[in-house]
Amino acid sequence: MDSDGTQDARGTHANPVPRPAGPPDVPAGPPAVPPVPPRPGRAPGTPSVPDRAPRSSSAVAAWLDAARPAARPGIWRNGYRPPKEVPERLAPVTVAGMLVPLVLAIGVWSFWRQGYFPYKSVLLRMFTPDDWWWGGSAASPKPVEGRTVTLPGEHALMVYDGVFFVVLVLAVVVLGSWRAIVRHYMSRMRQPVRALVAAGLAVVALAFVFPDAFPGVGWSAVPVVDPLLALTVLVSDGYELMASPLFTNTLYAVVTLLVVWPFARLGAWWPYAQERLAPRRESTAPSTSVPVRPRSQWPALRDAGQHEVAELLTAEVTGGRMNDVDCTRIEHAFAVARRGAALDAFRDTVLRQGGAAWTHPSGARDLPRRTARHDLLAGQVRIGRWVAAERAPQPYHDAGAALGPDVLGTSLLAVGPSGSGKTRALVEPVTEALALQALTGRCAVVAVSAPGNPLGADDAFDVIVRIGDSSSVHDLDPYAESDDPDEAAAILAEALVGDLDTVGTQSAATALAQLLGPFRAVHGRFPTLPELRELLEGEERALTALRGALAASGNDVMRRELDARVRQIGTPGEVGRTLADRLALLNRPVFADFFGGGGPSRPFSLRAVAHHPLRVRIDLPERGHEEAGRLITRLVLAQFHAIVREGRRAHFACLVLDDATGTVTAESVRRVQRLRSQNAGVLLSLRTIGDVPEALHGPLYGAVGCRMAFCGVTTWDGSRFAQTWGTEWVETTEVAKHTVFADQPMTRAFHALRKLMTGKAVTTDAVTVRQVERERWSASELAHEVPPGHAVLSLTTVEGEHAAPLLVDLRD
Repeated sequence: MDSDGTQDARGTHANPVPRPAGPPDVPAGPPAVPPVPPRPGRAPGTPSVPDRAPRSSSAVAAWLDAARPAARPGIWRNGYRPPKEVPERLAPVTVAGMLVPLVLAIGVWSFWRQGYFPYKSVLLRMFTPDDWWWGGSAASPKPVEGRTVTLPGEHALMVYDGVFFVVLVLAVVVLGSWRAIVRHYMSRMRQPVRALVAAGLAVVALAFVFPDAFPGVGWSAVPVVDPLLALTVLVSDGYELMASPLFTNTLYAVVTLLVVWPFARLGAWWPYAQERLAPRRESTAPSTSVPVRPRSQWPALRDAGQHEVAELLTAEVTGGRMNDVDCTRIEHAFAVARRGAALDAFRDTVLRQGGAAWTHPSGARDLPRRTARHDLLAGQVRIGRWVAAERAPQPYHDAGAALGPDVLGTSLLAVGPSGSGKTRALVEPVTEALALQALTGRCAVVAVSAPGNPLGADDAFDVIVRIGDSSSVHDLDPYAESDDPDEAAAILAEALVGDLDTVGTQSAATALAQLLGPFRAVHGRFPTLPELRELLEGEERALTALRGALAASGNDVMRRELDARVRQIGTPGEVGRTLADRLALLNRPVFADFFGGGGPSRPFSLRAVAHHPLRVRIDLPERGHEEAGRLITRLVLAQFHAIVREGRRAHFACLVLDDATGTVTAESVRRVQRLRSQNAGVLLSLRTIGDVPEALHGPLYGAVGCRMAFCGVTTWDGSRFAQTWGTEWVETTEVAKHTVFADQPMTRAFHALRKLMTGKAVTTDAVTVRQVERERWSASELAHEVPPGHAVLSLTTVEGEHAAPLLVDLRD
């Protein structure tokens, strides 16, 4: 590390570009930050606040203290509140189902008690015959141990009164809608109201069972206790038991428990008691917890014993000298310092620089302008709103739709025609979010713009490579500053012939390695593109000079490599000519000063992204160089795949391709699958999936974890999404109308009269409810039912959590 706090990234060659060191494992001295010129009404050193950024100290504190609950993938977490369930309304038929059985049961019970049912007298005669096993009759008492008792026919009738009453109650509960009504209203209550209502209902029920215990109620007891006592007499002749206070009190207690138990279940008394008693149990133990502080007061620092640092940063926030980027950057630096046991160095740096500690070496503490809503603490950018449709689960109803490194780490494929909003609604917000996170040291971004459409403002990037533009400050190293000829050959082969079916990438890489290795052994560098083209075309002068230099140096290994390449020149199926022809696309006068051609531009290696949180933008050439632009895009993609595999990287690296036409190859698809384990991801934007070879359609959809279909896709493109998203089980209801054919003459006459008056035949409805397997989104629905400004998006996080394909309103 240099004394000014910057690092010279590998690949910057003779003219180093300042690279952000990020929060180092052991925070060192303060980086050199260009002073911000003071403005009227603003304290010196306070960064300018762009659009949609927190504008005052209270706004920054409120942003820090905003609720960010754990939510499902793709939900905007800043201030997210799960939607409340719409209260269910009871239909009139449900209320009628409650009252009608109740009225009928009351009428039947009234007639039963008044003896209007002949079955009552029959039952009485059945239980009081002269030959009953008790002996005797109602007029002739039965002697029992020297005492006289009345015939238990009256008690038998009381038992059957109780049985009949229980049958009526069960009929009302089962046949009526009482359960639905009670569940509807009780579920909407919160504790302790629910417990109190259930207790009140239990008291009312007990007042009907034991009216004597409630003076002044003025009604007769429901037949529950007396039938049980009469049953005791019938079964055991148990007048002695009835006279026992122990037996009667036990019976009363059992009846009370049976009456109260349903209301206890209804009011959830036991869970409520556990909930209320749990804090009391915890309060008996000595408590050492401290009050929860808001995030704007830096509680994590206070828990780590850094109270002085926390007070300083709190004052910085309340004083308006820190924005969201500063807060996120310092939190990230603290996390790195705590992992590396370097809290003392962290403390010293913050006490010296305050909110400006670990500022990006470019001096930027924010972007010059923001066009999207960002939450840097959650690492999210909002792209729209989830539509509350039938397919959407309840947590997604009208919630914000957001993307972050947790889902971009599985890579994202976006397909939509021109004008559908891919760049405006997806690519630009994601690029802006990654550039903001790069200022906090948590991300590195490489954005490849479509020809003529640069992504973002120039001030939002550290390195801008304008291929074919003489005013470009930086050049692109075609070899990514590799020291290995085989690796450099593999990168070039993927870029030159990766999209061809006639030439194998492996054979092309071997041919290039047979030339790059000997050339580097002689000159200490890889050849420029014109020199490489001469070698591939078999120029006798270039090959002879190279062979002579190898012979003079005594490098027999590389000389044999070169001889093997020379022997293949001119043979059938030789790949050198094809490589030279594709390389000619970059060996044009407009590119003469690029790709290491010796122009004034400073060479830049994409390998620097693997070591530093850089913001890089590559602008493709225009005006008739479409095929060259696709070759350059494949080159950048191949280099990105090669550099993210190196070592352990703390920050997330993402490659954004605004136009991935002709970029996807068989090798790149295989490498995309490995990115999620390498803390990296790629965003691919296509106008149609037809821009990808048909054999790679399935592997490409399987390699990426996030898929997005914009409005206007064709049914051919939609069919690929439909196959990838699969099917789900849904419940369908089918209603079929069948004509009624009557057998009776009178019924046929009524049907004929009804048909004459209405003009319609008498029919009956046959309703069929079944489970069927249906596509989540069919190709026709994606092509014709996605409104303008909308898209269907499915997400997968790096942890494997899924979000089903749902409709997103990109205009909100």
